[in-house]
Amino acid sequence: MQTRAPGENGLPISADITRRTRDALFRNHLSTLKATDPEWVELFDDWAFDEVPTGSRLDVRTRLLLQLAAIVACQAVDAYRAMLGAALDVGVTPVEAKELLYQAVPYVGMARASGFLHATNDVFRTRGIELPLAKQSATRADTRHAKGLAVQKAIFGDGHVDAMIANAPQDQRHIQRFLSANCFGDYYTRSGLDLKTRELLTFAMLAALGGCEPQLAGHVAGNLAVGNDRRVLVDAVTQLLPFIGYPRSLNALRIVGEKAPQ
Repeated sequence: MQTRAPGENGLPISADITRRTRDALFRNHLSTLKATDPEWVELFDDWAFDEVPTGSRLDVRTRLLLQLAAIVACQAVDAYRAMLGAALDVGVTPVEAKELLYQAVPYVGMARASGFLHATNDVFRTRGIELPLAKQSATRADTRHAKGLAVQKAIFGDGHVDAMIANAPQDQRHIQRFLSANCFGDYYTRSGLDLKTRELLTFAMLAALGGCEPQLAGHVAGNLAVGNDRRVLVDAVTQLLPFIGYPRSLNALRIVGEKAPQ
């Protein structure tokens, strides 16, 4: 990366910005890689914490939430712990951090999500955050299906959801009911994160998982329906790129281009 005129402490401006940005985000995290792999750290930090965020219209809280969602899908617990600390330091609330993990369960599965719940609780305890957090559930056993179906239709449209249910093979109809009652009823209806944020985080998780292009296409449409336009989605993928790599980022951008052409 080309540098510019010297900044404070004699560092080139780009390196100075990178150092201050990274120090602000990770002031409570000590990386052993700085000692063992300083060249790698410099290359990654210059790119991920200087070049990539430049020009982003997403606020830093949203960027870190998206990156946390992708890191969960990538199963990178160590990176998650460091990024969670950064997210809390820039104003992500404990409830928002926990709700991100609740939102992840129907997409990455409990087997992948549970370790991150334990990691989150560990970070919270070190910061004196009392557990359990306040309940965010907005449904009961007798309302979860109806409320979930309403949210599902609000995002994807009555016709699309009705057709998906009607066209399901008879021996798979129960999966459609699970989708409405569990995925949307148990999770999307919760407080703590608004619908636009939940749908954007879902997009980030599916992009990071890879191999979920049909579902990713559906959730690009869902994001557009709740107000996250092409610019937001391209910006989101840009912020994920350092953490999920080029192949999955380019696949996600292809889907965005198909569903929301310029």
